[in-house]
Amino acid sequence: MVEEQIDNEIEKLDRMEDEELQALERRRAAALKKQIKEKEQLLQQGHGAYSELANEKEFFEATKKSNNVVCHFYRSSTMRCSIVDKHLQALAPKHVETRFCKINAEKSFFLVQRLNVRVLPTIVLIKDGKTVDYIIGFDDLGGVDDFSTEMMEWRIAGARVINYSGDLSAPPGKSKKPTNPLLRYKPKTIRGGNDDSDTDTD
Repeated sequence: MVEEQIDNEIEKLDRMEDEELQALERRRAAALKKQIKEKEQLLQQGHGAYSELANEKEFFEATKKSNNVVCHFYRSSTMRCSIVDKHLQALAPKHVETRFCKINAEKSFFLVQRLNVRVLPTIVLIKDGKTVDYIIGFDDLGGVDDFSTEMMEWRIAGARVINYSGDLSAPPGKSKKPTNPLLRYKPKTIRGGNDDSDTDTD
């Protein structure tokens, strides 16, 4: 009789576990369906690709429809704008949560004035319809033309307009820990002579 009671309890627990597992699976499936639907909607709005906006009206439509926007103000004759294009083209499919686009600065005078765009390339970072940050030229990207796409991604992530899993406190490839100054020190050779100087200017 006791064995039968124990068996009944075990069976009851097994049924509960099965029901809980099924409920968990249903919740996961529903969440996955929702994610897929949201992604489809974003793709219909132009997310997942780096596209050109024809005019200022399209710019305002894009910032209304999308919560996160990365917009590159460019001029076709500026060589550095094509460098920006290459990196944003690579990032757009990776960050479907954000709309990546560009607009010709020479054809959008009102926007250029309103957003105070003075240097090209300028990347305007927009969240919930508000400009939250600017990347002006390449100073924030290491000050070089051959910066990496990871560096661009890290800089954009600083404005919280993309989902970023890396470390925001240090640029990619750079260690957070300060390097030991002794490792950079080059010992001087000891030379005798009247022209020797004790200064450390070099």
